Amino acid sequence: MLSNPALQLQVAGLQLAFEQTRFKYQQDLLQTEYKLNKLKADLERDKILLDGNAIAPATYKAEEEEYAYYLKLRAATMASHANEQKVRSTQLIGGAPGASADVANAGVEALTIRAPMDGQLTALDAEVGQSKASGAVLGQVNSADRFKLTAQVDEFYLGKIIIGQEARFSVDNRDYRARVAKLYPQVSGGTFKVDLYFLGDAPGGIHVGQAVDLKVVMGNPVPALRLANGPFYQDTGGNWAFVVNPDGRSAGRRAIKLGRRNPEYLEVVEGLNPGERVIVSGYQAYLKMDRVEFEKVEDVR
Repeated sequence: MLSNPALQLQVAGLQLAFEQTRFKYQQDLLQTEYKLNKLKADLERDKILLDGNAIAPATYKAEEEEYAYYLKLRAATMASHANEQKVRSTQLIGGAPGASADVANAGVEALTIRAPMDGQLTALDAEVGQSKASGAVLGQVNSADRFKLTAQVDEFYLGKIIIGQEARFSVDNRDYRARVAKLYPQVSGGTFKVDLYFLGDAPGGIHVGQAVDLKVVMGNPVPALRLANGPFYQDTGGNWAFVVNPDGRSAGRRAIKLGRRNPEYLEVVEGLNPGERVIVSGYQAYLKMDRVEFEKVEDVR
């Protein structure tokens, strides 16, 4: 259970204001009642004097008007107090009128955190005496009977992966299937997040945090010339590469055109022939060069 001193002070302040307002109402009502009783006695006395022509009719009429005024003032005061009571009750306990004890219970109830479902609490990030901002994540509840897969996918596929797409993976030499359920289009570190749910039963014995290798089915396989994926792609955008010359002593810059890709391979559309070797490591130090020479042939692949 959490505690919130600011909320407790706010509730205490509302209670104090409520009591002060109630005291002021009682004081005003007592004063009005006192004035009404006094005016009523004056009217009874002066009615005898009026009948004996001992006072002027105008004097008696003024007393009657004052008495009528205080009658209306009493009714207005009582009506205003009733409306204010409803407003104060709403502020203190959310619209359900009750005693002060109910206010305290409502405050405690609001600071009690309950899990939205049955499961196992993991990744708890809270300690006794620690302060937490409103809306902060305190932990995670994992469902006891349902899992999902979360994958970080290369940003290249942001426009290619869609909801409902199928993925395949293996656990303990058994094949399973999953389906893309949600996409998070925000790119961070060159990847975006995808949630997938199992198609059919989940693998037995899996646990939260376990890693599996997923392959998303993008379409039917077709023959293609492949090039190993590497850091050079980020440096050149796949528009050119250093191709190793036949003697293996140097490599020249050549324009190429690449197509589909996955974490392991790039599809070569134009610019390379089967059997040619390409430098696929990073090009940051060689972006302005047209040719690189090797000291050792073993340094390339």
